[in-house]
Amino acid sequence: MQQFFKFFLNLVPRPLLIRLSYAIRPFVAFFLRGNRYTDPIDGKSYRKFLPYGYGNVRDNVLAPGTLSLERHRLCWLYLSRETTFFSENNTVLHFAPEQAFYHRFRKLENLDYTTTDLNSPIADVKADICDLPFDSNTYDFVICNHVLEHIPNDTQAMEELFRVLKPGGTAILQVPLENERETTFEDNSITDRAERARIFGQYDHVRIYGMDYFAKLAAIGFKVEAVDYTRQFSEEMIAKYRLAKGELVPVCKKPL
Repeated sequence: MQQFFKFFLNLVPRPLLIRLSYAIRPFVAFFLRGNRYTDPIDGKSYRKFLPYGYGNVRDNVLAPGTLSLERHRLCWLYLSRETTFFSENNTVLHFAPEQAFYHRFRKLENLDYTTTDLNSPIADVKADICDLPFDSNTYDFVICNHVLEHIPNDTQAMEELFRVLKPGGTAILQVPLENERETTFEDNSITDRAERARIFGQYDHVRIYGMDYFAKLAAIGFKVEAVDYTRQFSEEMIAKYRLAKGELVPVCKKPL
């Protein structure tokens, strides 16, 4: 099963993969229904989750109903429990909108919700993250999860994220992060897709972020907090929600 998913994910282009997932998701969710694991995003439970990964396939991590991964479920829990995202009127800019969030955020009447991406078929605005067509100081929340590792000039992208965020606003900027790595690693001389997937976790990633990621965000101007939100849950709930224990949520605020 793991090798099949790895082959499928690497073979099918991302936009087509998004469209195909809409069609097959209900059937997979019905087949895997149970009560061992629960997706906090839709509250539904399953006997197991699906595997996922381009380089190193992780077993039992992709929720069949929402297609959420560990990072999505952790982000949802943080937003719902620690912020005003769901309770107050907010302007939101969401990059590369994930299926786990897209329709749910779109339906929320308290959100003035805009999605953007260069390639996603479900984005409202096709835009380059390094040159955004949005006014400065516009958004209460910016959601940009697992995007910056794809961007060669991530400094320019961070500057644009900072620019469009309102003073006092919050940006959730998750990336693939190795907590034990001090310094971010890049090597453009590695061009083989399989080798890039093995080293960087995905063939189209340009770097592996280390803990200096937070210092880089702070240098842009953000007030940054590396939140280990899994500490809010028991071992039992971490296992039930299929969270990645110790995963850090980069919570970035723009000073007033």
